[in-house]
Order: sequence, then C-alpha cells, then structure tokens
Amino acid sequence: MSHTSPLVIRLATNQDAELLAKIGARTFSETFAADNSPEDMAAYLAASFGTEQQRSELADPEALFLIAEVEGVAAGYAKLKSGDPPDEVTNKQPIELVRLYAAQQWLGRGVGSALMQSCIDQATQRGRQTFWLGVWEHNQRARAFYRKWQFREVGTHIFQLGQDAQTDILMERSLESGNSELSLSQRRGLY
Repeated sequence: MSHTSPLVIRLATNQDAELLAKIGARTFSETFAADNSPEDMAAYLAASFGTEQQRSELADPEALFLIAEVEGVAAGYAKLKSGDPPDEVTNKQPIELVRLYAAQQWLGRGVGSALMQSCIDQATQRGRQTFWLGVWEHNQRARAFYRKWQFREVGTHIFQLGQDAQTDILMERSLESGNSELSLSQRRGLY
C-alpha cells in the first residue's frame, strides 16, 4: 500500500449486502477454487454469498461486518458473530471470527492485519474475552497468520463445502487487556 492510498476500516451497513456478496464470493473462490471441485464450490458460493443471504446476515444482531477499503474500493472484509462456541472453545465471553478475507491483489499489503486489529478492537469494546475461529486444515498461510496473532489450536470440526466434509482447525486466543495488540515488528509480513 502506498502512503497516498490509505486503508480505511468501516462497519458494514444494510446497503453493503451486494458488495459483501461479491467480495465474499470472489475472495473465497480466489482462495479455495483450485483445491476443490467446481460443483462443491458452486454449491457453497450459492448458499453462502448471495445478496439475500448477506442481507440476512447483516440483519442478525449477533453479527458484525467490517469492510477494508482503499480509496473507496473494497479490499477485504471480516465477519464477527456472537453465540455459543464449540465445546473445544472453553474461555469466557467468546466471539467468533467467521470470515477474514482479503482480495488477492491485497495479500501481503496489510489488509488482513488491519482487519484483524479492528476485529480485536470491536470484540474488546463489546466485552468479549475470547476470540475463536475455524480454519481449513490445508490453508497453511491462514494458519500461520493466526498463530502470529496469538491464536492456538484447540480442536477440529467439520466444514461442509458442497458435498465435501472438510476438517477445520479450531483456534482461540484471549482478548484480556494487554493481549490485544501485536507490535509493529510482530505484524510485519502478515496479510
């Protein structure tokens, strides 16, 4: 990112349903299409990233979306959701990082790190003490990213992609005070 193109993180509104549908489908496809069948990808994208599905998710009072923009163009987004975690997540006051997606052209340029820090800030402001997520066992880049953000593996669960039951690694981290930010040197190289 150049200094003339500042990255802005903003809360999504109901008017962002179509944008979230497009960027969600595009980033998920960019990341996972090569490793999955076209039929399974099509089924998942249709079920998860339609505009009406995004409108429904935006209306959920337990969900929160953050959009990363550079000069008004969406570069990525994240979704947080309150609710009951899997049994493996045992720390108090949990919130799930459901999605953290950066568009392909923004990987390695700070979008993921900015979104992660904004998610941590939002979760902390909402009184959450634990951050958890599921990440595909074969997504080594994402797993390394989350480890650098102090997530630790606590178990597995099944993620259904079309007809393919895949294994996700469950990860969690504490959001206790003093544990919510990485130093600049720790964040270097994160996407």
